[in-house]
Formats: sequence, structure tokens, C-alpha cells
Amino acid sequence: MSATTLDTRLGRELTNHVSLADSVSHSLTMAYRGLLKIKRTPEQLVDVTFQPIIFTLMFTYIFGGAISGDVQSYLPVIIPGILVQTVITTSVVTGVQLREDMDKGVFDRFRSLPIARIAPLAGALLADTVRYGIATTLTFVMGFIMGWRPGGGLGAVIVAGLAVIACAWAISWIFAFFGVIARTASSVQGISMIILFPLTFLSNAFVPVDTMPGWLQWFVNVNPISHLVTAVRDLANGGVVGGDLVISLVGAGVLVAIFAPLTVRAYMRKA
Repeated sequence: MSATTLDTRLGRELTNHVSLADSVSHSLTMAYRGLLKIKRTPEQLVDVTFQPIIFTLMFTYIFGGAISGDVQSYLPVIIPGILVQTVITTSVVTGVQLREDMDKGVFDRFRSLPIARIAPLAGALLADTVRYGIATTLTFVMGFIMGWRPGGGLGAVIVAGLAVIACAWAISWIFAFFGVIARTASSVQGISMIILFPLTFLSNAFVPVDTMPGWLQWFVNVNPISHLVTAVRDLANGGVVGGDLVISLVGAGVLVAIFAPLTVRAYMRKA
């Protein structure tokens, strides 16, 4: 039996006695490692810095006149939609980078350390919330520059942004699971986009639901992305905390409860 295998088994035994407080501490330490990685390779932030700007400008000026009559009237509709679409799409990178790190052997050593099993995964996902925060801030700033004035006020905008970040973090557990079980990073990205594209574009993010065919309206109305977009619109534009926000946050909690254990279990089986 190799020394690496012995270290891994010892690490597994020790993690059985890790407390909740230690799990949180270990996860935060791993998150700090992820932030250092971003600091050393700032090109990782290209997608979350340019995509919100490009998408906001492109979608607003292409669809604004056709859907709402003018750009200014379309901004309260499109800014929340672009925000959700951009941040949720950004969460795909979590699974891709996780697969790349595992291919490089970065996580092999983590499995042999006496730390919580969930820590390397949770830490990586927590570090990515910085990416979501940047995308959220830039989208709101671009909307403000273009003339959008949220009626809900600054506090409501902040709450809306935090809700989107929380939901994106929950969804990133799905892509982390793909990152663990998939064979290549490119396959993770391909599978993730096949799932995300229908969810984001077949929603109320860009056009009113009543303009769609009846058979499509049913799907759009039950689409979780639509609930999140509506929650952000209600908060940012009117300061209203509605049922869609509750549905989105409860759904996010369910996703974490399902996919966090699945991802950790699949991750440990790789040892």
C-alpha cells in the first residue's frame, strides 16, 4: 500500500471527528486559498467584468425599442433579467475550474488532510461568490449609467443582489457535482450550458410572458429562473418582498441540501 493511500485513509478517519465549527473554519480557509488564486490569476475575472457590460448594452439596445417602445422603459425589465442570467451563467465556471484542479492533482492532497470533507469544495464555491458579487455590481452600475433608477431604493437593490448571489451559490453545487463526476472540463461546460441556456432564455428575463405561446407560458411560469427574476424586479423596482423571493431562497436551500452531499460523496470516491 502506497504512502499516499495511507495518508488518504488516515485523513478520512480523522474527518469523521470534525465538528461543525471546524468544518466552517476549514471551508473559510479553503475559500481564502481560492481568493489568493484569483488574485494571482486576475484573468479569471474577465468573464464577470466584461460579460455584464456587453450583455447589458447589447440586450437593452436590441430589444428595448421592440418590447417596451424605448430603452428607458425597458431598463426596469431587462436589468434584473440580465443580472440573473449573467450571475447564474457565471456559476458554470465553478464546475469547470473544479474539474481542472482535480485533473492537476490539487485536490488529491486535500483528501489526505485531517480537514472536513466538504471544506475543499465549499471553500472553492465560497470564493466564487466574489465573482458573483463583481458581476452583480457591474450589472447594477451599468443600468444606473444607462438611466435606470430603481424605485425600491439602495437597500432593496442590495437585498436583491444578495439573493441572486445566494441562489447562484446554491446552483453552483450542481455544476460542482458535474465537475467531480465528469471526465473533462470541456464536458462540464457543455453539460452545464445545455441545462442553463433553456432555463435562462425560456424565462421572463427578457420578454413578457404573455407574448409567448400558451404552451410555452406554462414552462416559463414554473421555471425557477423566472421566479428569481420576478423577485429581483419586485425588490429593485418597488421594494416589495414577494412570494417569488421566498420560493427562490427555499429552492436554493433544497439544491444545497441535495447536491452538497452528492458532490462530497462523489468527490471522496475519487480517492
